[in-house]
Amino acid sequence: MELAGKVAIVTGASRGIGRAIAENLAEAGADIVAVYQRNSAKVAELVQLLESRGRTCLSVQADVAQEAEVETLVQHTLDRFGKVDVLINNAGITRDTLIMRMKTEDWAQVLDVNLTGMFYCLKAVTKPMLKQRSGKIVFITSVIGVTGNAGQANYAASKAGVIGLMKSAAQEFASRGIQVNAVAPGFIQTDMTEGLSEKVKAAILEKIPMNRMGCPEEVAEAVRFLASDRAGYITGQVIHINGGLYM
Repeated sequence: MELAGKVAIVTGASRGIGRAIAENLAEAGADIVAVYQRNSAKVAELVQLLESRGRTCLSVQADVAQEAEVETLVQHTLDRFGKVDVLINNAGITRDTLIMRMKTEDWAQVLDVNLTGMFYCLKAVTKPMLKQRSGKIVFITSVIGVTGNAGQANYAASKAGVIGLMKSAAQEFASRGIQVNAVAPGFIQTDMTEGLSEKVKAAILEKIPMNRMGCPEEVAEAVRFLASDRAGYITGQVIHINGGLYM
């Protein structure tokens, strides 16, 4: 119960990596604020599951690309718990296509959610964290943010931007007791990768030295470590979880 008494906001908590993180942090003793945009049924399942295990789980609907909604979700957290100890900046989307076919709105929407949305969440939680002089912030970036990928220029740009944002925030807040890090998953078995054709999946596996995709729980374990006091001297770092795809 290394996170007992802690309050963790997890964006994009309804499924995939976000849900695995929420479950893992709750297992470690944290109370959870599960942020979602559309999938209310899945979040209701998560709330019921975590509360059956003795944790408090507050679900909040918010579009992280809207600053006012982000500020409201943080205020809901403060009203309920009185503090914010951990932010997991996870919410993200894809709009994949080649650059020559990419519509301006596809570029803008991905950047708005994946990068600007993370900035809004970061800014909103650092206000109470600065008063507390403590906090743990973990960004979920991607291997694509460091390698690039054909057909994902918008996604790659957003995730590369997340790394720069994380490193800048780590430098600004380290002296105030706030640690900021990132986890960069490779190809993980989620709804997003399930939509890939078998041919594409086979081509991906050929590039991964461990010859398999990861699972959300493996990402969640690294996030849990960074959110705990065991990572007390780590800030400004990117932890890569990709089976050797990027070294």
